[in-house]
Amino acid sequence: MRLLVTSTFEPSVKKMHRQQKASLDDAVQAIAQNPELGESKVGDLLGVKVYKFMLQRQPCLLAYRVIVLQTIKLLMVGPHENFYRDLKRTDR
Repeated sequence: MRLLVTSTFEPSVKKMHRQQKASLDDAVQAIAQNPELGESKVGDLLGVKVYKFMLQRQPCLLAYRVIVLQTIKLLMVGPHENFYRDLKRTDR
């Protein structure tokens, strides 16, 4: 599985602590094994899937897009607050 990272995803990961990165790695591996795990979005976010997971007892969202069968583009990660608003602004 090939994973692509966007310019909005990378800075979010760099700000995380080691334990948070481990939880994120588990979520990314789960998506890599089964890309249909996330919830498909409609409307402005058509084609985007969002996977919900826990990041140190806090619900967190991971947005991604399946480009081709073996390629996943990681768009954004963060808490639910303003997540979809920011995703609409950055999703291209």
